[in-house]
Amino acid sequence: MEVKKYFGTDGIRGAVGDAPITPDFMLKLGWAAGRVFANKGLDRSKILIGKDTRISGYMFEAALEAGIAAAGVDINLLGPMPTPAVSYLTRTLRAQAGIVISASHNSYRDNGIKFFSGDGSKLADEVEQAIEEQLALDVTTVKPEHIGKASRINDAAGRYIEFCKSTVGSSLKLHDLKIVVDCAHGSTYHIAPNVFAELGAKVIQMGTAPDGLNINEGHGSTSPKALSERVVKEEADLGVAFDGDGDRLVLVDHRGCVVDGDEIIYLIACDRRREQIDFGGVVGTAMSNLGLQQALSKLDIPFFRSPVGDRNVMKELLKRGWKLGGEASGHLLCLDVANTGDGIISALQALSAINKSGKPLADLRGEIIKFPQSMVNIRVNSDVDVSNSDSVKSAVADVEAALGDCGRVLLRASGTEPVLRVMVEGENADDVANYAQTLGEVVSAAAIG
Repeated sequence: MEVKKYFGTDGIRGAVGDAPITPDFMLKLGWAAGRVFANKGLDRSKILIGKDTRISGYMFEAALEAGIAAAGVDINLLGPMPTPAVSYLTRTLRAQAGIVISASHNSYRDNGIKFFSGDGSKLADEVEQAIEEQLALDVTTVKPEHIGKASRINDAAGRYIEFCKSTVGSSLKLHDLKIVVDCAHGSTYHIAPNVFAELGAKVIQMGTAPDGLNINEGHGSTSPKALSERVVKEEADLGVAFDGDGDRLVLVDHRGCVVDGDEIIYLIACDRRREQIDFGGVVGTAMSNLGLQQALSKLDIPFFRSPVGDRNVMKELLKRGWKLGGEASGHLLCLDVANTGDGIISALQALSAINKSGKPLADLRGEIIKFPQSMVNIRVNSDVDVSNSDSVKSAVADVEAALGDCGRVLLRASGTEPVLRVMVEGENADDVANYAQTLGEVVSAAAIG
């Protein structure tokens, strides 16, 4: 298959105003996608468009709408909506595709496009390739009587709220919980607080006043410090934080300690095991903490590491027929209740597990002992395969021998910049930091040649 020019590991993303994140490209992208999906509908095709709260979303929404209409495909506008909500609504509204205008956890200066197929899953490589082939053509417009029509789905938020609640059933009641909910001024701002409140929790809101420029700024899953402080101040039972488009989650216990994706997936897996629910095993990534692997091993729960990226986790889960997976960043997959990463649904699964255990989150998170990790980034020439250097191999072997079974070394090329990430994990934080620094120096010397 040809190398894709625009689509990366998670759609198309970049700085607003820099190609391809421009209005003229978005118009053509909408037209190209319309052309591809117009051929898949038995009758008139339909594409959904949702977005997060960044200011450029309005501009790109209009451009995509124009392009899709010119291709003869109808449009349903969802307004600000979490990425997983667009996945769900694409499937339930029987659309041919869904589009999300979002740059996830990035600042308002960036934006991007994610696509979902008609079944709510991410696009296959061959479909992305087909869209890129259309992008190479000149835009044309169908006959006036065939131009696509746009309409707004006014009850989209309500539909999604009910779906989220349905994933835990009527047995979950949160009346005894005070929860601080941080929506990162992003697309969950009008949904997540309502989900938890309707289940009975006393909800204290944070990051629910988007102005187009403050998405992810000092709030949300990538900046949980403010949430930690608020949980302690309010004497809340726990805190919940999402990123700008609602597909990532971190928790905070009543002491203000952050609970990351590794700990949350362990919490959910333990609950599934107690309830005798067959989920196969857990898929993590190369970056998943060794503590997660060891804790799951003690419960005889299979664990497998995929390459970094939720797309890779999903691929491995489907291959193995397993149901649980995710990344320390909080992008979690619970495929027995949802077919894509969903922060709100993951939070509900975690809350259900906490509720059934009868223990506070602080006690449950203590069941997994995380290992210290240290990472250094070394700039390298993309033409040089530093990891195959004899000096690097020797240095890695020395560190691995010193760590034994209680640590590991990972060299990983960045997917977005000419950087090799050197990660060392082990029992002692000082040793880990020193090993990472030493390896970094060897890699840097090898990169210079």
